[in-house]
Amino acid sequence: MDIIVKPDLAEVSGDLLVLPVFKDRSWGPGAEEVASALGSWLDDYFDGLDFSGKVGQTAAVPGVNGFGRVLFVGLGDEADADVLRKVSGIAGRAAKRYEKVATTLSEIDIDGAVDAVTYGFLLGQYKFGKYLSEPKLAKTTELVLTGADDEGEVAHGEAVAAGVAMARDLINEPAGGKKPEVLADIATDMAGELGIDITVYDRDQIEEERFGGLLAVSLGATNPPRMVVMNYRPEGAEKTLALVGKGIVFDSGGLSIKPAAGLETMKTDMSGAAVVFGTMRAIATLGLKVNVMGITPLTENMTGGAAQRPGDIFTARNGKTVEVLNTDAEGRLVLADGLSLAAEHKPDLMVDIATLTGACMVALGKKVAGLFGSDDDAAGQVEAAARRAGEKVWRMPVEKEYRSVLDSPIADLKNIGDRYGGAITAALFLAEFTDEQPWVHLDIAGPARADGDDGYIAKGGTGFAVATLVALAEDMTSA
Repeated sequence: MDIIVKPDLAEVSGDLLVLPVFKDRSWGPGAEEVASALGSWLDDYFDGLDFSGKVGQTAAVPGVNGFGRVLFVGLGDEADADVLRKVSGIAGRAAKRYEKVATTLSEIDIDGAVDAVTYGFLLGQYKFGKYLSEPKLAKTTELVLTGADDEGEVAHGEAVAAGVAMARDLINEPAGGKKPEVLADIATDMAGELGIDITVYDRDQIEEERFGGLLAVSLGATNPPRMVVMNYRPEGAEKTLALVGKGIVFDSGGLSIKPAAGLETMKTDMSGAAVVFGTMRAIATLGLKVNVMGITPLTENMTGGAAQRPGDIFTARNGKTVEVLNTDAEGRLVLADGLSLAAEHKPDLMVDIATLTGACMVALGKKVAGLFGSDDDAAGQVEAAARRAGEKVWRMPVEKEYRSVLDSPIADLKNIGDRYGGAITAALFLAEFTDEQPWVHLDIAGPARADGDDGYIAKGGTGFAVATLVALAEDMTSA
């Protein structure tokens, strides 16, 4: 899709025009002129639809002033970047069958309006149609943003949306189509395209490098594991951000096998790795001056004859031994190696991203991620980035008094606690592998997958956290 900026709506024509309306039908930029041209019948038509301009409401009418169709969209009382992203996503979804689209949403008087509209519209048109015989993909080839004069914001919105879309594609891909070696090849191709250094460890190298958690989880799988380490090092960068993404390509639970219904969406369990891939793409595309290390341990968690058994013990990369009492608490085992590796490089901040615990979903629901931090500064950095990105996180306690439930009589620690505070004890487990470096854990078990379309969110994998991590990297960028 070509995204074009134009100073004046009068210079534009096309198949669809998207216009903003505030609460109680207060006209947004360009809407009053078009409403006047349409005629007095419009009020009665809006009455019939109960269209008042509430956030997300839409009303489509015949075109005028050089447009084949007009779509009015509600912004509510007043718009901020979050509202603009959401409404632009709704408009993008509604505009899928139109080739040439224009909108004045970009004229809303807030900082970052062009970025928000670009991002929301592009992701609103997202669809994973790879396996549909008739996918009905979006037909839009041109989007005109009126009143805009900042093509840099367009480029930013495009880059972050592309990173999110990449993550969504990887998450939505069936497990059979994204074996660890396939994902490693995708990362290698991306790295070559964008000038990112990459190292891919195969099974033998994983053993040599002492990635004991990744090796233990992979024992029951026919498809061999991979450890992917990407390094983006732009000239002039001073700070380093390390990202560690859980890459369980399919999670059967291992010998602690999940019930049938619990298996249906387990292709989603590599969302953390997908987010790291998408974030690396966006950061490198934007050329941000910050060093970024992206680490993704990739494996299936299966039930083969060699699978690890409850009661087995492995040694993680940092030398700590772990008694595995539940093989379905496997994500933390592969993250242990990824965090240990990241900590060795002493980055300014480490962030791990994982669909880690059902307990976090019980606490926060499906739309809010749990955020655990080693200290207030680390947690505050990620919280601030999430607010700007429009992604919902909630800070959770890293309650050190709970650490004792991870004590094992025969190893340094065990991989599960008792039934209470499961998201917290999972975070405490991960903290054992951070070498007391500044660290944040994002438990995205809820928002990694959506049950239905909502604004710029599409049903399926969401790519949640890509936008937050790009914003975080921007905060760490050297001038």
